Amino acid sequence: MTNEEHQKVIDELQVVSDDIQATLKRFEDTGKNEKMPADYDKLLVILDETIKQQREHTKAMLSN
Repeated sequence: MTNEEHQKVIDELQVVSDDIQATLKRFEDTGKNEKMPADYDKLLVILDETIKQQREHTKAMLSN
């Protein structure tokens, strides 16, 4: 991938990350994190994976 392609993926993953964080906040604000802990945990796993993917694309960009 080119640096531009990596950056595009990083930017798109940031949008996903921001959306997940907003959803997590809504969960917390409404108490759904306690009522729906399995769903809350799944969101955390998805967020973690999104951040890991961003990091991998950043590393790939820096190694070019």
